[in-house]
Amino acid sequence: MSNQQYDVIFVGAGVMGCAIATYLLRHDSQLKIALIEKDLTYRYSSTVLSDGNCRVQFNVKENIQMSLYGLEVLKTFAEDMAVDGDKPDVAFRQQGNLFLTDEAGRAEVEAGLALQQSLGGSVTWLTPEEAKDVYPLLNIEDGLFVGGTFGRDDGTMSPQAVLEAYKKKAVALGAELIEAEVTAVRHHSNQVTGVQLKNGDVLRGGVVVNSAGAWGTAMARTCGVELPMQPVMRQVYVVETAVQPHKTLPLLLLPSGTYIIHESHGKFMTAHSFPDDPVTTTDFSWQHYKFEERIWPELAEFLPAFDSLRVVDGWAGLYAVNIFDGNAILGEWPGLRGFYLVNGFSGHGFQQCHAVGRYLAECILGLPPTLDLSIFAPRRILENAPVFENKQKII
Repeated sequence: MSNQQYDVIFVGAGVMGCAIATYLLRHDSQLKIALIEKDLTYRYSSTVLSDGNCRVQFNVKENIQMSLYGLEVLKTFAEDMAVDGDKPDVAFRQQGNLFLTDEAGRAEVEAGLALQQSLGGSVTWLTPEEAKDVYPLLNIEDGLFVGGTFGRDDGTMSPQAVLEAYKKKAVALGAELIEAEVTAVRHHSNQVTGVQLKNGDVLRGGVVVNSAGAWGTAMARTCGVELPMQPVMRQVYVVETAVQPHKTLPLLLLPSGTYIIHESHGKFMTAHSFPDDPVTTTDFSWQHYKFEERIWPELAEFLPAFDSLRVVDGWAGLYAVNIFDGNAILGEWPGLRGFYLVNGFSGHGFQQCHAVGRYLAECILGLPPTLDLSIFAPRRILENAPVFENKQKII
């Protein structure tokens, strides 16, 4: 394998790498592409460990547009991504997303709602009473929230199924999937020249894409690029309650940022990102006490039926948190030609893979973008021009 030449080399074959590779090969089937993944079991992959949510409810225009494109892609995803007649089933449940707000966040939420609606998003404002109609378990007696926004087209799906679909499609179109660990991005005279593998092999190529997720900061550092990104461990809890809703309830986001996803019957998944979550790429431990001390009291306040429950499962996964502004870092790094970044999604990356895949492919090939995402270009970091989503901490 050593010294092989590729047109594009991906460091990381999670959903972003595989989606970009798929879009590249749809444009040009002759491209020689290497998708390098250090662990093809994807045991610690942020894609697989994500909650698989898709939402239109953002406050930045381009984020909303990415979600709208994602919803369009999902309509025909099974047909478009079929390989040898085998159609992927990503189990997309459009149960909706209900985001509650308190008085402090109301003005910002209403501004975001107006933007979402202006772009064609199917999002509406609900009073507390209307919110309870959609989510009967809610406590509306204590004035905990002033209303909420309901995205009726939003929902959850299997992130692993989406990843597998893009991976299989990329390989079917001609990408080479390589299980190996990249130790360095090689470069010379401000131009990337390839990657060094742990076994000593060197793969040559004039375009290297940093699609390493939470490991992307360390990877960028190997070629002198410092990204404002931290790998943060976040924990998810699955609880069993006595309630038996007669239909699947929407994803519920509380004003604090805690969210609850109804899995089935009385089973729910819940999580919250805390300021003291560990910065790590090796710690995937799971602490019961964080749920009992920090999440459960709030759940029982908003959803009195959750006063009695039991934790039946859970896991930890990594967020690639952009500590500069919380949004994606997309495109070629200024000063190092051929080094493309697809990093720092801060927890909302999975749902953006379709639009990001198309955009990065267009960037690499020098094509005009179908959806211009240059607002997220890496240059903004060097120019100190952050693009903030909103003040609230949301998934």
